[in-house]
Amino acid sequence: MNSTLVTFAVYFIFLTTVGIFFYRRTSSIEDYLLGGRGLGRWVTALSAQASDMSGWLLMGLPGAVYLGGMPAAWIAIGLFIGTVLNWKFVSVRLRIYTEKTDSLTLSTFFENRFRDPSGLLRTISAIITLIFFTIYASSGLVAAGKLFESLFSVDYRMAVTIGAFAIVLYTFLGGFLAVSWTDLFQGSLMIIAIIAVPAIALSQAGGTQGIAEAMKARQIATGLIQNGGLSIVAIISTMAWGLGYFGQPHILARFMGIKSARELPGAMSIAVIWVFISLAGAVIIGLISIPMFKGLAQGNQEKVFIYMINTVFNPWTGGIMLAAILSAIMSTIDSQLLVSSSTLTEDFYIKVIRRNAGEKELVLVGRLCVIIISVIALFLAFNPQNTVLGLVSYAWGGFGAAFGPLVLFALFSRKTGWQSALAGMVTGTIVLVLWKHTGMGDVMYEIVPGFLANCITMIIMNRFFREEREEITDEFDSVAAESQM
Repeated sequence: MNSTLVTFAVYFIFLTTVGIFFYRRTSSIEDYLLGGRGLGRWVTALSAQASDMSGWLLMGLPGAVYLGGMPAAWIAIGLFIGTVLNWKFVSVRLRIYTEKTDSLTLSTFFENRFRDPSGLLRTISAIITLIFFTIYASSGLVAAGKLFESLFSVDYRMAVTIGAFAIVLYTFLGGFLAVSWTDLFQGSLMIIAIIAVPAIALSQAGGTQGIAEAMKARQIATGLIQNGGLSIVAIISTMAWGLGYFGQPHILARFMGIKSARELPGAMSIAVIWVFISLAGAVIIGLISIPMFKGLAQGNQEKVFIYMINTVFNPWTGGIMLAAILSAIMSTIDSQLLVSSSTLTEDFYIKVIRRNAGEKELVLVGRLCVIIISVIALFLAFNPQNTVLGLVSYAWGGFGAAFGPLVLFALFSRKTGWQSALAGMVTGTIVLVLWKHTGMGDVMYEIVPGFLANCITMIIMNRFFREEREEITDEFDSVAAESQM
């Protein structure tokens, strides 16, 4: 216990040091929100994927596999495909387009890309960002609470508060650069843990034969298609997680922050390899946990990776491996807090309160907004009955349904106007929320109807509100040509 505590203390000191280091190098709002658009390929790749794969990667997904067996791996398959498509088709165009339109946030990009005269695109997308990121950030704090509660036997609410304080501190100080560079370290630690832990634990689980026997004894599906058949609806529902990538502001911000679009193909190769190993490792961890930990009480399934580390490693090495779980949690929450901060600063403070605010004032406001969002997420996370995967799935689906089609149409549809974009975004969000809260989410993941409703609405609206302004179509053509170079 003491060795694990020392390991975590050293880890927190390291993160705070990074925040202080970049505090002295953050002088403008662009520095704070996008790092001055100066990230290299390695930092971009690992930061994007570490901020993507939150605590659910090492807690939620293994827990789902522990309960349901191999069919839960469809989530990993969908996420891998979504990752590849996002890097392949979105990254380059978004980097070029956001610089050309001088956009620091996704909400600002929507307004500038479509030249929305009403301001509704920016305002409503900013509100959606704040709502779903608050839910998303609370999922990470729930994961942190469960981690600290398991390791140090502290009260759950105290555990959540400790995790929130540590994350807020370095995000508050260093902004985008601190978040991105700590994500590089955290992503490296995550990949080491996700390879090392199952490799060592496999023999204690009785090898592949032990896993197969335990799954048979518990009547858990051993193949991607369940015994008796897995419906097409269920497969689509789980793979649909991949659709969410096109609308995640904290991931898209990494594309916007790289120093040059020419660096993105190299970053893509790094990211895709990292994601493949991470998702495969998380599924394997879930499978190995089936024979290792039999009969876990309800609510403890998401702790199987913690139990596995404590079983196969000594306290000092285990402390380092457990820090990987904390890395997964923190690397996502810090990004979400920063994007929420940028939304409040760029899309509300500048637009509504002080249009002529200076750079130092904006950076200060951005830091204060990190604290505000953190406090709200903290109160949401105080409910110990929340599951990491449940909270993540709702927030992930919300962004995918609201912003995913909008990003794709903005980058690839020359004639989409602001009216179509606004109608699609609102419709997708409403359909997702209604689908979720009427219980239909038990039949199919709500991102599917929300995403489709958004797309169909924009296609129909484009028949009546086609974009004809030459400045917009010429700019689109310019971006398209530049992205092919």
